[in-house]
Amino acid sequence: MSGARCRTLYPFSGERHSQGLRFSAGELLTLLQVPDGGWWEGEKEDGLRGWFPASYVQLLEKPGMVPPPPGEESQTVVLPPGWQSYLSPQGRRYYVNTATNETTWERPGSSSGIPASPGPQRSSLPPTVNGYHASGTPAHPSETAHMSVRKSTGDSQNLGSSSPSKKQSKESTITINCVTFPHPDTMPEQQLLKPTEWSYCDYFWADKKDPQGNGTVAGFELLLQKQLKGKQMQKEMSEFIRERIKIEEEYAKNLAKLSQNSLAAQEEGSLGEAWAQVKKSLADEAEVHLKFSAKLHSEVEKPLMNFRENFKKDMKKCDHHIADLRKQLASRYAAVEKARKALTERQRDLEMKTQQLEIKLSNKTEEDIKKARRKSTQAGDDLMRCVDLYNQAQSKWFEEMVTTTLELERLEVERVEMIRQHLCQYTQLRHETDMFNQSTVEPVDQLLRKVDPAKDRELWVREHKTGNIRPVDMEI
Repeated sequence: MSGARCRTLYPFSGERHSQGLRFSAGELLTLLQVPDGGWWEGEKEDGLRGWFPASYVQLLEKPGMVPPPPGEESQTVVLPPGWQSYLSPQGRRYYVNTATNETTWERPGSSSGIPASPGPQRSSLPPTVNGYHASGTPAHPSETAHMSVRKSTGDSQNLGSSSPSKKQSKESTITINCVTFPHPDTMPEQQLLKPTEWSYCDYFWADKKDPQGNGTVAGFELLLQKQLKGKQMQKEMSEFIRERIKIEEEYAKNLAKLSQNSLAAQEEGSLGEAWAQVKKSLADEAEVHLKFSAKLHSEVEKPLMNFRENFKKDMKKCDHHIADLRKQLASRYAAVEKARKALTERQRDLEMKTQQLEIKLSNKTEEDIKKARRKSTQAGDDLMRCVDLYNQAQSKWFEEMVTTTLELERLEVERVEMIRQHLCQYTQLRHETDMFNQSTVEPVDQLLRKVDPAKDRELWVREHKTGNIRPVDMEI
């Protein structure tokens, strides 16, 4: 797949890799290396090279399939008189009516002040992934309830024009803890970052009801609990091996003590030799079990205890990092709501002054309208700025969530594989110990086969005989 082209789905800072490639959403990359492990090497159009998560890009099968960036097609469309297009700090295109100061995300139609249907524009958006477009913004960017701001026009009919869009936005999206997701009824299934793999980065975006209470637990918190539980299980396995070591050491001590026992030490002959070998085999077996316990400590228990010594510290770092991003996101969301409320108040004030002008209640009404219009315009600018900051914060949180959950997934795979390897080492040591124990018994078997009662009797008689003259009868 080297040489293939791909488009970036999300912005990547490059800080997670020593040779990371920094890019924004929507850029084209040429793949240089695609090894297993989830990290690919690519080259940007300006010649910069580096590594990035494979889940951050979408492969393009043919050069003709490269979709234009969101909003780019509007550059070739002739706008109605008085309308100008600009790019927001996030790269999204918005439109300003220079005559009325009206601002909207939607491309204006042929009639001034009436945005065109966003249907064609929406069709060019890249696929949504977990409720987000490639730009990192929520999958509902064109609804005016959250994303579009109309500046004051002096026309009271335009002041309430955003209400239908707001209703549509509320029906198509849902906000959970300041994060906006597509409503399940409008988007029940979404494209997965790692299809068929049941990856952490795909299934822990929302919160889950706590079974032990009425509250909820964040999806990321569930992943952290999984990691902490795994660490606890690893610790308990290490304690189990330690108890096994104690048993082996105590067993070896008792075997060595028993081998020094003087019982039946006076047995003679080939049976005596076999009995002495039985006692010696106990000492040899004790030595085998001592070596087994020592290897269990150095090759199984100690690695289990020392694996990821800074585990809790690393988990707290991940938790605090994501929590800080969520706090920032909540702060940005609150700023958006405050700015939206301020804009509503400015629009209401402008509407009231416009009505006063119609009935000519005051000579200063025109001056008041100009001030109200300036304040409404400023409120619209503030809301647009707050929305951009919110989207930037949400994009950063999204990027860190993907990267961190993939890292937690890698750590879990690493933990399971490490434990598997050391338990295999445990069974191997057991097998070797059994073989050594067998070797201590083999000399005993050989001597027992050589035990010969007749020969033992001959040797004993030769050593202890008193004479072979038999007694005779006494004569008178």
